[in-house]
Amino acid sequence: MSPGKPTILVTGGAGYIGSHAVLALKRAGYEVVILDNLVYGHRELVEKVLDVELIVGDTGDRPLLDKLFQSHDIAAVMHFSAYAYVGESVVDPAKYYRNNVVGTLTLLEAMCDASVKKFVFSSTCATYGVPNVVPIPEDHPQKPINPYGNSKLMVEQILADFDVAYDFKSVSFRYFNAAGADPSGLLGEDHNPETHLIPLVLLAALGKRESISVFGTDYPTPDGTCVRDYIHVSDLADAHVLGLEYLLKGGNSEAFNLGNGNGFSVKEVIETAKQVTGRDIKVVECDRRPGDPPALIGSGDKARKILGWQPQYSALSEIITHAWQWHQKRHQ
Repeated sequence: MSPGKPTILVTGGAGYIGSHAVLALKRAGYEVVILDNLVYGHRELVEKVLDVELIVGDTGDRPLLDKLFQSHDIAAVMHFSAYAYVGESVVDPAKYYRNNVVGTLTLLEAMCDASVKKFVFSSTCATYGVPNVVPIPEDHPQKPINPYGNSKLMVEQILADFDVAYDFKSVSFRYFNAAGADPSGLLGEDHNPETHLIPLVLLAALGKRESISVFGTDYPTPDGTCVRDYIHVSDLADAHVLGLEYLLKGGNSEAFNLGNGNGFSVKEVIETAKQVTGRDIKVVECDRRPGDPPALIGSGDKARKILGWQPQYSALSEIITHAWQWHQKRHQ
């Protein structure tokens, strides 16, 4: 470890984006402690790949949090502990508000009592709802259309109030579609259930799924399918390290979009996956899903300007290639 690099608590560090952030922190010389309840996280990835301390527990457990902050010299927290299935949030909003809002508030109160007042928050483009303009800038109105997006926006509002009241500094990252895997093959995407397009397409290429469903082919987009901004998970992780360092140097609270500024349609993703894998992928066309905007693309200009963020893997073929390498290894 580089001299002088502090210890960072990463909640949800055994999950997809959290584990990549832990890897980026380690590569940058930081000590890391993970807090994860392992509902969706993977213990074996922490123990075999990340090799950092894992505390199994919940952000809503105040006695555990107090003990953690007393026993570790934590300089800042990166917070990835959220439920993130939009459809589930509609049918079970209580689960989302309890974990994503109440759990986060409990964590923030414990941090304040421990005088740990630097926080990197995993937010989402779902706080914007259906966009008025594309690419979406950070000052776009935030009007979520589901409880998941609402829960993230509530936390952003709590953070703004904590800044005023307690001088609590935060960076909120509003992601677009996280995708890909660590280029070294150490980590990748492994959700259960899996709902993300790229892993679903690759599971079909591996023969683990019979087909891939395309929800809607009549959108006002070039090929009729939804367009999304895919951002490589390693580029996301790098942004989190830059956001942390910005806060450690005394930066003010800010929100940043993490997007490439260009989008790819569902059909483009499937065609690129066919090229990368060299395999045919059966496609089933279905009706639109309610609440799917035609296009979600984010401007990453603010993160580039203020944090010096430089995404390394913006080509769709690179993103899918890294994901394919991981999936072949994971499912061999």
